[in-house]
Amino acid sequence: MRDSRRSAREVTADQIESFVEWKRTHPVSTDPLVSVCVATFSRPQLLVERCIPSILEQTYKNLEVIVVGDGAGEATVTAVKGINDPRFRFVNLARNGPYPEDRTKRWMVAGTFALNKGLELARGEFITHLDDDDAYVPDRIEKLLRFAQKKNLDFVYHPFWFEEKPEQWKVKEARSMTFGQVTTSSVFYRSWLKNIPWDINACEQKEPGDWNRFRKIRYLGVKHGRHPEPLLKHFREQTAHQPSLPEK
Repeated sequence: MRDSRRSAREVTADQIESFVEWKRTHPVSTDPLVSVCVATFSRPQLLVERCIPSILEQTYKNLEVIVVGDGAGEATVTAVKGINDPRFRFVNLARNGPYPEDRTKRWMVAGTFALNKGLELARGEFITHLDDDDAYVPDRIEKLLRFAQKKNLDFVYHPFWFEEKPEQWKVKEARSMTFGQVTTSSVFYRSWLKNIPWDINACEQKEPGDWNRFRKIRYLGVKHGRHPEPLLKHFREQTAHQPSLPEK
């Protein structure tokens, strides 16, 4: 109920009408372009050895991979230069943030500017995300796309493995589209929804940026559904860095 009241103040009637009209005039094509957006800051090795390969090696090939540096350093810039795939694009923002000084608030909205730049650049009919130290299973995108097409869904979420302790994995079942069940890397959605961006002020409502965004998307009236299989490995952070992404 609290989420609905908040969303009612933030999502306009014009946005809802625009989304409904867009859906009516934009049927999904058979093999659409899928945009995979990655925000990164200071984990170049994990980015190029784990994250990006798990995207480029997907069984579904009609992809674009957009990596946005949130004012990333030279190590990241150098690392991505070695990626030779026409589907890959790297953009580095001029600076990191600015983000709140308070540690908790910073955690809630860190990555906002890079994440929104990824949305701005995305050209696909569907958009999805991956944290820069995590990995997809090889057929994730193909399964989610076909599931969305079969069910006529606007927004899909799914369970994922998370590393509770080093080398010890559990499954987050993601039973519903609610707080704590969905995360940035476990969703797949139609492109109009990039019109609902991450909000740098989400922390003022004591909300992580990902959930602040997803509850607004839910309020739009999207047709959403849960794919039953875990399709993501969400690793523990291995190095100290700043900032971490909202889902961490």
